[in-house]
Amino acid sequence: MPGSEGAAASIWMRQERSAVGRPAQWSRAEITTVALGVADTEGLDAVSMRRVAAELGTGAASLYRYVETRDDLLDLMTDATSAEYEPAPATGDWLADLIVLGEQVRAIFRHHRWLAGLALARPVIGPNGTALIEHFLTLLQAHPADVGTKMEAFAMLNGITAAFALQEQADPALQARNFAYLGHALTSGTHPRLTALLTGQAQLPPQEELADRYADIIARVLTGLLGPA
Repeated sequence: MPGSEGAAASIWMRQERSAVGRPAQWSRAEITTVALGVADTEGLDAVSMRRVAAELGTGAASLYRYVETRDDLLDLMTDATSAEYEPAPATGDWLADLIVLGEQVRAIFRHHRWLAGLALARPVIGPNGTALIEHFLTLLQAHPADVGTKMEAFAMLNGITAAFALQEQADPALQARNFAYLGHALTSGTHPRLTALLTGQAQLPPQEELADRYADIIARVLTGLLGPA
């Protein structure tokens, strides 16, 4: 398969560690755990090869025996979070099953606040992500849609849920500023449809209300792609 060999190949298609030098001290899983701890505590910008190496009590040069680049480290971190899913067996109601899965996605995004943005900007599929896709397709096994459409639904489930997670993380003061500007803009009289929509509303729906609509919105998106439940 083109592109499946060499440095451009997925990290999971390369050796666990360099065969040269001293005996291995760590595994990729141990390195990933340390990197996750840094990201969860201080944010994604704090994750660097040097910082992770320091947490392990070694120099960055030693870390390169296990992980060639920071991008490799980010891939390992992203895939590791997919191991946190607790797949439930299919109930026969595919839409309800997918909503349950989506709620698990939200919970993981909440636990790892850096993850939603990374998942949108740098989607990656590793061993745990592959298992998650297999579970998603298992929930849809009896559904008549073709595999391509089911994969589109998987992508939309992840993307929309990530967007919801980012919205939940937004500064509430920003929402207030946005509504204040809308009120100012509507005084121009050049936005009649928007004016009609917002007339009589004292404020935009609070973030909590938008979050509560997650299940309904994701259900409509999935039904639009896959057909009625």
